Amino acid sequence: MNFRLLPVFLLVLSIGFSQTENVEVKKHTIDVNQFYGSVLLHNTDISHLISNHPAGLILSYNHKTYGDEAWQEDFNYPDIGGSFIYQNMNNSTLGENYGLYAHYNFYFFQRLMQFRIGQGIAYNTNPYDKYENFRNNAYGSRLLSSTYLMLNYHKENIFKGLGFKAGITLIHYSNANFKAPNTSTNTFAFNAGLTYDLDGGQEIAFLPTREKVKITEPVKYNLVFRAGLNESDVIDMGQYPFYIVSAYADKRIGRKSAIQIGADVYFSRFLKELIRFQSIAFPENGVSADDDYKRVGVFLGHELFINRMSVITQLGYYVYYPFDFEGRMYNRIGLKRYFGKKMFGAVTLKSHGAKAEAVEFGIGIRL
Repeated sequence: MNFRLLPVFLLVLSIGFSQTENVEVKKHTIDVNQFYGSVLLHNTDISHLISNHPAGLILSYNHKTYGDEAWQEDFNYPDIGGSFIYQNMNNSTLGENYGLYAHYNFYFFQRLMQFRIGQGIAYNTNPYDKYENFRNNAYGSRLLSSTYLMLNYHKENIFKGLGFKAGITLIHYSNANFKAPNTSTNTFAFNAGLTYDLDGGQEIAFLPTREKVKITEPVKYNLVFRAGLNESDVIDMGQYPFYIVSAYADKRIGRKSAIQIGADVYFSRFLKELIRFQSIAFPENGVSADDDYKRVGVFLGHELFINRMSVITQLGYYVYYPFDFEGRMYNRIGLKRYFGKKMFGAVTLKSHGAKAEAVEFGIGIRL
């Protein structure tokens, strides 16, 4: 599973959180959790970095929803909030991480089970340095994209607004190949903590169920331009811009979902430099400096609509693939934010399985 998501996802989520208008019912909680766990061996290249058990603290603020907008009921009245994570990797090579996140809390089983997904940006105290810290091949930069997931038993307001939670947490750090090296880390941990209702444990009823409005749309056509910077896995090769033109059709299949089919055309300068490097350094591979660096892929996708925001997932296959780089299959995951009925912005992560290639910043139109 790929958890390399996006440094500015925090900003996009924050924009999305500001969508709520004319909210009348408000309630706020805070929670604090301590965690202790292990770094997972997702890549043998980081085996030398897995020594002691990392530990840390998660501080969170949550704004509860009660149905002021229809989408809140559709998702069982989630919480919207922000988090701070301190993690001591307990390894002098990896250092410590400090992260800020935006998150959603989703509830199940009579709201006793809580699933949280948070995305943000983290600061690492001891990134790779070819002279002073060459063993840290996990973090190639101080600023890292970070995603965390929590699945907790969650019981609020046991006594005067005070509650309890406990469960498991997965925390991912990566710079999404913005700068090499970028092997990344995933921490699996057990957590436990307390929750507190800032409104003193006041019970607030969810708003009555409103009549569902059936959403029907014809096939829509999307055109997206994406761009960004990234680097190959060859350290110090340099960062280069990339450009992607995507066109796809989508069809709504309900209030929450749409399916997509489309194509991408990739212009990735780092591949051009990698081809030139391999043609010189590894002539036995049969790579020519004149090999084309462009790629064309086709994909199937899904879009999950959450008010003006949506989550997109796409799985693609290169039909034009002159240079072999990480295989023909690729995937994309990320967020869209609609501005009006047609225009949207997007922040997505393009990967090959668990291997990130780039964070993409896009703008598009849906007709």
